[in-house]
Amino acid sequence: MPDIDLNTLSLAELKQLEKNVAKAIASFEVRRKAEARAAAEAVAKEHGFALGDLVDATSSRKSASSVPKYRHPENPEITWSGRGRKPAWIVEGLDAAKSLEDFAI
Repeated sequence: MPDIDLNTLSLAELKQLEKNVAKAIASFEVRRKAEARAAAEAVAKEHGFALGDLVDATSSRKSASSVPKYRHPENPEITWSGRGRKPAWIVEGLDAAKSLEDFAI
């Protein structure tokens, strides 16, 4: 690899060099992924499977949707499962001396 004296380059040349390096890195990663995929497909084929069959079987797990446990007192369309951050209407109700049981479905 040739040595480049970065101190002698103009700002435009440095920016172009930066773009070229970013493209080279992205291209390198794409090539490496393609090589890894080809190797994985070869191993799967040796065992009599297609890679897609193995990947689909293990990565198709999706998180189950949460069942709502609490309902907005004025708008029954708005619900909360009790998971994650409390919605503003729950926080406001709790600040107004209500309990979570007051919002329970």
